[in-house]
Amino acid sequence: MDTNSELILIRITGVDRPGLTASITETLSHYDVTILDIGQADIHSTLSLGILFKSQEKYSGNIMKELLFQASELGINIRFYPVSVEEYEEWVNMQGKNRYILTLLGRKLSAKQIAAVTRVVANQGLNIDAIKRLTGRVPLDEQKASVRSCIELSMRGTPKHREQMQAEMMRLSSELGMDFSLQLDSMYRRMRRLICFDMDSTLIQTECIDELAERAGVGEQVREITERAMRGEIDFKESFTQRVALLKGLDVSVMKDIAENLPITEGVERLMFVLKRYGYKIAILSGGFTYFGEYLQQRFGIDYVYANELEIEDGKLTGRYVGDVVDGKRKAELLKLIAQVEKVDIAQTIAVGDGANDLPMLSEAGLGIAFHAKPKVVANAKQSINTIGLDGVLYFLGFKDSYLEERGKL
Repeated sequence: MDTNSELILIRITGVDRPGLTASITETLSHYDVTILDIGQADIHSTLSLGILFKSQEKYSGNIMKELLFQASELGINIRFYPVSVEEYEEWVNMQGKNRYILTLLGRKLSAKQIAAVTRVVANQGLNIDAIKRLTGRVPLDEQKASVRSCIELSMRGTPKHREQMQAEMMRLSSELGMDFSLQLDSMYRRMRRLICFDMDSTLIQTECIDELAERAGVGEQVREITERAMRGEIDFKESFTQRVALLKGLDVSVMKDIAENLPITEGVERLMFVLKRYGYKIAILSGGFTYFGEYLQQRFGIDYVYANELEIEDGKLTGRYVGDVVDGKRKAELLKLIAQVEKVDIAQTIAVGDGANDLPMLSEAGLGIAFHAKPKVVANAKQSINTIGLDGVLYFLGFKDSYLEERGKL
């Protein structure tokens, strides 16, 4: 650096108003300074503006004097900090470090939750560069059903122990009643293109096979087989075959009635509207039934449906299915296949599910999210949502309420 130059950092705080940043930078422009860094935040009309600049040493006194005079006129506070070449070079070297995005989500966020999480971040040697709120203004009435709160932390550095950090976040998530997502801030995080959903207990708040079994009068037997499968006594394919066999003779009209009354999960309408609006390809990959998947496909404009096809003869279920069973392995294969067809890198994919048979696709996707999932699934997924509806996925993708509300009926 020119020996006649010096580096100065100015920090400005005060009540924000239109034109304030323009006034400050216009003053600096009189002395032909070079802006090396600039950052601004506004919280409840309180401005925090930082500018690092290089100027000729002979002008420094005049610059500071003019800015102090201007600060007095504008009713703001301004402080000056000289920066050494060594400090500046250290700052430049930091730019090559990894960046992570940590998203915290819940019905509400408390100081206790944020303190616990940021302590983990600090202990891992990461520095928080910026914090922003993704949700709208939090209403004072906490009893409102739609209340949710989300903040996004932009962090720099490399965790000392990534797996340990993930485990500590999981523990805090369970103990303090919040959700989190820790993602490397890469190009792919900003360019997700394909999202694959499980259907039963994810997009809808029921298991379709249980609904069919109740109508067929075999609900108890089906639940017993399901429990045996969960205990590991029989695998998914065998349990599926046994349960479908019990549905023999059920009239197809029952399926139509169930489909028209499916309990849609909180947040699905909003999530689908946004995903379609912003060009995402959407798939249902389900161990449930094609009939119900196609009903949701028509309702929400979903691009792909892969599920299990029930065999029908003379308007009744035969107790058999057609084709291969869509199990956990098949779901992961389908995710990769659709990504290839859509020419999407696997790192740009998202998978959302609740069951053990969703774990293969959650692991395969660039972003795997366990949604109101079984404990085993939560423990093995890197991200989970347990506190709010399915539209919480939007916050893990970086969407902000105020941005969305300006562009749609949200």
